[in-house]
Amino acid sequence: MTKQRITFTFDAPDARSVHLAGNFNGWNRSSHPLSRAKTSPGHGMWQRTVYLEPGVYEYRFVVNDVWHDDAGSVEGWTNDFGSFNCVIWV
Repeated sequence: MTKQRITFTFDAPDARSVHLAGNFNGWNRSSHPLSRAKTSPGHGMWQRTVYLEPGVYEYRFVVNDVWHDDAGSVEGWTNDFGSFNCVIWV
């Protein structure tokens, strides 16, 4: 199967760091850092492109070491910690 290019974005103008964690990286809080998008007004938008095999993936953002949902996600599933994981279908 061909991997798909997926770009994740998160708006956090005051963040010191933003990372992407999900079942595609073992929920590693530091392996997928996002970079500030130079084209966003005020440089508040962060982004990271990853390549994923077709499938269903759960993920969240870690902003300044605190878990956050993706406001742009239209689907989420309850996780074992009583919060929600965002879901993306590739």
